[in-house]
Amino acid sequence: MLIGVISDTHGTLPPSVAAAFRGVDRILHAGDVGSETVLDELAAIAPVVAVSGNTDVGPLDWRLPGAATIACCGLRVHMTHRPQDVPKGLDADVVVTGHTHRALVAHRDGVLHVNPGPAGAAARDGRGPTVALLDCAARPVTARIVEL
Repeated sequence: MLIGVISDTHGTLPPSVAAAFRGVDRILHAGDVGSETVLDELAAIAPVVAVSGNTDVGPLDWRLPGAATIACCGLRVHMTHRPQDVPKGLDADVVVTGHTHRALVAHRDGVLHVNPGPAGAAARDGRGPTVALLDCAARPVTARIVEL
């Protein structure tokens, strides 16, 4: 199962996201969505699970949970917007966050941490907009950053 991972769209979904997410089975949005339209556009690509970010207000604030854990190919994938909000001792195989505007794929204590970087805002690591692809069928699970 291939999952598209996106964050920090801030109300803007670059057209190149559709090509980057071609063939994904599901999309995870790690917050700062910015507009319900972004969720609708992503849902036209694949089913979406999203959490709220610190800038999501109004309808997004009540529509989206602050965190979510989903099952994927026998793995537990936890997502929340801010890395500092990941609970200590969390039982998860993959943790997805956003907020920092810095793309990251790292293994920590047996857990794969993925931050796709900002898709609709300026990056703080010198890159342009980015997303990530998470391959839940691979063992061990893998992720890679995709520049848009």
